[in-house]
Amino acid sequence: MANDLTLRIVIVDESDVRAAILEEGLKDAGFEKVLRITGRHNLLERIYAIDPDVILIDLEDPSRDTIEQMFQVSREVKRPVAMFVDQTDSKTIEDAIDAGVASYVVDGLRKDRVKPILETTISRFRAFARLKTELEEAKTQLEERKTVDRAKMLLMKMKGIDEEAAYHLLRRTAMNEKKRIVDIAQSIITAAELLR
Repeated sequence: MANDLTLRIVIVDESDVRAAILEEGLKDAGFEKVLRITGRHNLLERIYAIDPDVILIDLEDPSRDTIEQMFQVSREVKRPVAMFVDQTDSKTIEDAIDAGVASYVVDGLRKDRVKPILETTISRFRAFARLKTELEEAKTQLEERKTVDRAKMLLMKMKGIDEEAAYHLLRRTAMNEKKRIVDIAQSIITAAELLR
């Protein structure tokens, strides 16, 4: 994606001069599908309508409300976002990272820096997305394991069997019914709660 010159890139900028710097830097790098959004009215809807691959946000002297709105864009659209600002503080940087901004560039709006920043933004976004996916998978596996363990405990108590026998019973039932063990385990837990 980082070297794909057909990327659809949106620039969110109210300053003609500053937007021109980003546009020139992108055009010099060979990117042709560059659109600019001015004004913040219905910003999320306008971005969704364009469905960009990357979003570049330029804020010359942002107010707290403007920054929060841009962070909302970053959280909602699930796309690589680079934010250019002239001045900042550590709290705003932290908030930007929490909001999912992949690149937060302070006082660095120069035409020759646009392409490397764009590539870094895309790479960081992908890396964070991979980590987030891995974390979600790990959480799911942990929850499924807890469900299976709970069902085993119920079977052990109800049937007077040991843990290994309870697991084999779950596994055999799952195979016979062509379901996942966790689904059978959840059914056992649900049934046990109904029969209390």
